[in-house]
Amino acid sequence: MRSPRFEFPNPVNETSARLVAGGVVLEAVAFLVFHEWWLLLPLAYGFLARVLTGPRFSPLALLVTKVVTPRLHVEHVLVPGPPKRFAQGIGAVFTTGALVAWASGSPDGATLLISALLVCATLESVFAFCLGCAVFSRLMRWGVIPERVCIECADITRRLAPASH
Repeated sequence: MRSPRFEFPNPVNETSARLVAGGVVLEAVAFLVFHEWWLLLPLAYGFLARVLTGPRFSPLALLVTKVVTPRLHVEHVLVPGPPKRFAQGIGAVFTTGALVAWASGSPDGATLLISALLVCATLESVFAFCLGCAVFSRLMRWGVIPERVCIECADITRRLAPASH
């Protein structure tokens, strides 16, 4: 049995996810403007921490979930956690890849990866479109990700049923 400290939340507050993505946008822009390798460290750490434990060990996610989101007077929407975790995993791959590219003498490779991350984070934060979640959904339809990973994702009628009453 896993320790609850190392489980990803399910469901996830979409407001918090979008705000964390907004923080990622700011961090990515900072890297692209200043082009300092050490700015990749909090980005990579944040994604690794969030993919492993959700907000528990991510300073950005803790700030958002404990301070910012509770003060917002908006209707919060809960969404399935597994696609969000998958998206955090993609962010971890991009940011870790950027660190490796920089360390290998390819700052242009790092810039490319962080630019792609910036596009994805902007889509999430501004338009509520999670590209990682869309990829997760497609992989489920193709049978690459088994339905048992996210029952809510496999059967969307469960989420639509309350709206039809």
